[in-house]
Amino acid sequence: MADRMTVGHLYPNAVPPGSPAKRSDPNVRQQPAGTRSFQDVFRDSLVRVSHHAEVRLQQRGIELKPEQMAKIQSAIEKAAAKGSKESLILMDNMAMIVNVKNKTIVTAMDGASMKDNVFTQIDSAVII
Repeated sequence: MADRMTVGHLYPNAVPPGSPAKRSDPNVRQQPAGTRSFQDVFRDSLVRVSHHAEVRLQQRGIELKPEQMAKIQSAIEKAAAKGSKESLILMDNMAMIVNVKNKTIVTAMDGASMKDNVFTQIDSAVII
């Protein structure tokens, strides 16, 4: 068996299967450089709730309604406009620590849990 086959012979001008190089799908329309898809814009506009915050909300019986989430989103946008990174948001007898860049609620507490608490590692507070 003197003949050797090489990748170039099996797949001329193509990326072989299993190769780390990414092939473009001809059915997927490519975005011009510097533009963002609707999905990216939509995902980035949403406020996320971390797993830790979700557990805390459930433990403390806090349910965030859509209008409250809209207020939180507005507060995050205000904090971002001022250059905040980690913000304390006070709203309706509850407090939330929010990662402004990721638009993520990191933890949340009700009024009773806020008593005698010290909030650290924040650089801003938004009261709504």
